[in-house]
Amino acid sequence: MESVLGIGGVFFRATDPAALAQWYADALGVALPPSDMTTPPWQTEAGICVFAPFASDTDYFPPTQQVMLNFRVANLDAMLAQLAELGVEAFNQTTMEGVGRFAHIHDPEGNAVELWEPAAPPETS
Repeated sequence: MESVLGIGGVFFRATDPAALAQWYADALGVALPPSDMTTPPWQTEAGICVFAPFASDTDYFPPTQQVMLNFRVANLDAMLAQLAELGVEAFNQTTMEGVGRFAHIHDPEGNAVELWEPAAPPETS
């Protein structure tokens, strides 16, 4: 199963936190939040993390969202196929030369989420 590769910690409001946490576990492989000191938290892989404030009038993600999650993935095509099997449709699929491939999805509460397959580093001679 393809799993997202990383981000730090993110805390956000949800109408049904338990159901939404379970969806992220089932759909993207993000482990459920620990319920005690013996339950291990989600372990991410080291890699790029972009922290980027956007203009308040951006149309890159919905105006109803203050933030948008961006998850790095190893294989965007495999992740999108996995999500399609769960009935999740991708939109805004783009490629930025030298940066990578992107696709947006919505979680069950309607939040836009971005998936990013970073471009391979340039080969050095």
